[in-house]
Amino acid sequence: MQPFIVGIAGASCSGKTELARGLARHLREDALPLALDHYYIDRSHIPEPARSNFNFDQPEALDAQRLIRDVESLKLSLAIEQPLYSFVTHSRLPETEPLAPRPVVIVEGLFTLHWKRLRDTLDLSVYVETPDQECFDRRLKRDVLERGRTPESIREQYAANVRPMAEAFVRPSAQYADLMVSGLTPLDTSIAAVLNAIETRRASQGD
Repeated sequence: MQPFIVGIAGASCSGKTELARGLARHLREDALPLALDHYYIDRSHIPEPARSNFNFDQPEALDAQRLIRDVESLKLSLAIEQPLYSFVTHSRLPETEPLAPRPVVIVEGLFTLHWKRLRDTLDLSVYVETPDQECFDRRLKRDVLERGRTPESIREQYAANVRPMAEAFVRPSAQYADLMVSGLTPLDTSIAAVLNAIETRRASQGD
């Protein structure tokens, strides 16, 4: 059976990663999560502080060609070598991670619904809608705890890049979603909605 490709998009800290991980936990060995975060272009050649101040919230920050090629390969039941990326050093790691296709591939990231060629590979597209203030509060907590950043730098980056890019590129992509879920509802509710949509779409594909 050809892998079923689910795409999950949403603004930064909307809850899309949590939803993708929850789906993967539920589906267990049948699921392969694929995060767009691994496909950021290497910036190791750029000296600090320019490297850290780069606008990572624009589509051009990602290696879209490699991402789309990898998703297309997985849909053809072909294994890939996923790149690995460090948000601490803003650089691509030298090693890769081999990934074999599974029955359900969960593609998750800011721009999952941005590129038409990527959208065309999806069997089900999901958008997680979360108010901007909630996204900011979550990002502030995450980046301080997980990425060692200062609250001041987070606020500046959010105002300069994160919010404007979300309004320009991420939130408009919701129009392409087959299913909209709220980032404020209990995770189990959103997982159930996506699983139901997968079952319905698979049934229609089998007709």
